[in-house]
Amino acid sequence: MAFTVNIYYTGTNGSAKDFAQEMVSSGLVDKIRAEEGNLRYEYYLPMDGGETVLLIDAWESREALDFHHKSPMMKEIAALRDKYKLKMRVQKFTEIK
Repeated sequence: MAFTVNIYYTGTNGSAKDFAQEMVSSGLVDKIRAEEGNLRYEYYLPMDGGETVLLIDAWESREALDFHHKSPMMKEIAALRDKYKLKMRVQKFTEIK
């Protein structure tokens, strides 16, 4: 069953936006989008210039997400999150058919 995860990255002084930009420029976003089972991986910035960036991350199945979480990319993502001193809040939504 497909589902979507919203991840809110919050930092200070533009660090969440810098994190998202480095995720894109480093090629990590393209690698994640190319993973089997990934349906969507997109960052959104607040119109008011706030300090939180939203990631909308959708997967075909729990197994696909579990595989992603075990990939070497997760260490790179965690290192970037630490570099930018971000806090995370996560919400999960399941598709209704």
